[in-house]
Amino acid sequence: MYITRRNFLMHTGVGIGAGLAWPMTAFAMQVPARATRLHSGPMTGYPAQRSASIWMQTLGPAKISIAYWPVKQPHLQETSREFLTSAKEFYTALITLDDLAPGAVYQTEIRLDGQALNSQGLQIHTPELWQWRHPAPDFKILTGSCAYINDPKYDRPSKPYGGGYEIYDPMTAESADMMIWLGDNLYFREADIQSPAGMAMRYWTDRAFTPLQKFLQSTRQVAIWDDHDYAANDSDSSFVLKETSLHLFQRYWANPSYGLPGAPGVFTQCTLNDAEFFLLDDRWYRDADAAHLSSGKQMFGKAQMDWLKNALLSSRAHFKIVAAGGQLFNDDDAYEGWNLYPEERQDFMDWLQNNNVRGLLFLSGDRHISELMRRPRPHYSGKHDYPLWELTSSPLNSSPAKGDANPYRVPGTLVEARNYCSIEFLGKGSDRHLHLSCKSSEGKLIWKHRISSADLGYA
Repeated sequence: MYITRRNFLMHTGVGIGAGLAWPMTAFAMQVPARATRLHSGPMTGYPAQRSASIWMQTLGPAKISIAYWPVKQPHLQETSREFLTSAKEFYTALITLDDLAPGAVYQTEIRLDGQALNSQGLQIHTPELWQWRHPAPDFKILTGSCAYINDPKYDRPSKPYGGGYEIYDPMTAESADMMIWLGDNLYFREADIQSPAGMAMRYWTDRAFTPLQKFLQSTRQVAIWDDHDYAANDSDSSFVLKETSLHLFQRYWANPSYGLPGAPGVFTQCTLNDAEFFLLDDRWYRDADAAHLSSGKQMFGKAQMDWLKNALLSSRAHFKIVAAGGQLFNDDDAYEGWNLYPEERQDFMDWLQNNNVRGLLFLSGDRHISELMRRPRPHYSGKHDYPLWELTSSPLNSSPAKGDANPYRVPGTLVEARNYCSIEFLGKGSDRHLHLSCKSSEGKLIWKHRISSADLGYA
């Protein structure tokens, strides 16, 4: 038995032709009257030492819960609260498992309407409690952007723009500790962004993409957005369905938070071992790229930049990783870089120059190339003037582009093909360092680069 489009909309409380009092409405599709399996997931979210967040999506309405227990100790099994998936929330469920122990491994069993899905269990690894006990452990994260999945019915009539979907196999085999999606994690088509229902259908379709499923289960996933998973190409704060975008993003990712009270958006922060990750929103507050370079032109906005500055000063992490959708410190970026917002960027660079912030590495996506940048800073007596390092990682599945004449590019790091990047956090004491790698769709090493603690301002 299937729910018709009319019954589906009535089921969610949104009448045919009704006005939208809420920024999100249901999307029209056929779903089973009761779900018997997952549509996509499970996927673990941001890391925490005493809890874990697991995201799932069912094919239709279902009561869903998770049983969990320490590996090899099934007699300690507990069960999460039961969650009812509904059309209003796109049949998604985000279930938090609490009262976990740090540095432990838990087996899970997902249950739909009380029936176990034995094939859908996954293991949860909580980060260890190392602070004040021993040096920070070694760990690895992955990163990438621009994941275009072909959909001939809605794609432009030309050569398929997406491909290289085998990339998720080597990414899964990395057994990384976390993945940071750097935006354009899906691509809204022209027909999608004309309605909330169209946008919802794009998420519904792409998240269930078969080659992606094992990777989503393989490691923790956090994300930011860029133009294509926010709205249309080069979109900015003027997008009238931006609240729809935010609501969808919140329902499909498992970040620790989304913006701040009074300052909406997707920016957030999470911690893994001795690294803090500051994930920025380059769309919600963005002035149009074409706006005159006048005083006040902004890409991130004052509220977000104030938060970032305070958060960096408050951080006690050895490594501080700042991620944004578009390139930050490439002066020759002819597309959508922070160079088009010179006052806001210069203010942040001046602030960095006048504050003791060590351990910075910047991440960016968008450009359909990968490269490592090393931007020197002017020398001022007594200031931390180590270079600004930025790793651009793109594309995962979109068509590659050509690199520009970036004067800050580290020689040998330009990649004009589909790829992903990894960052390893290694070593002890003064030898603590980063090992950056760029790998092909087949998982073959393209280049690697070592960044020491001294390279990040630690004497």
